[in-house]
Amino acid sequence: MHKYTVSITREIEADTAEEAALLLYQELSKGPVPDGYSVTDETKVTTEVKLDRDKADEFASIDHTADPGNW
Repeated sequence: MHKYTVSITREIEADTAEEAALLLYQELSKGPVPDGYSVTDETKVTTEVKLDRDKADEFASIDHTADPGNW
């Protein structure tokens, strides 16, 4: 199993870093889930990924921990 760092980027105006984090949290908890991500692998190669919303929703609805390939 590989390790990846998955990030979303939002430009937020705030007075402090904590306020910016809280504003992002507020946005994520009330708005649609983002579909654009920056993914960095173990070798520090970064790829921009834009998910197909329907396929992502279908994937999210399945319990992938039940797949023996994940054990």
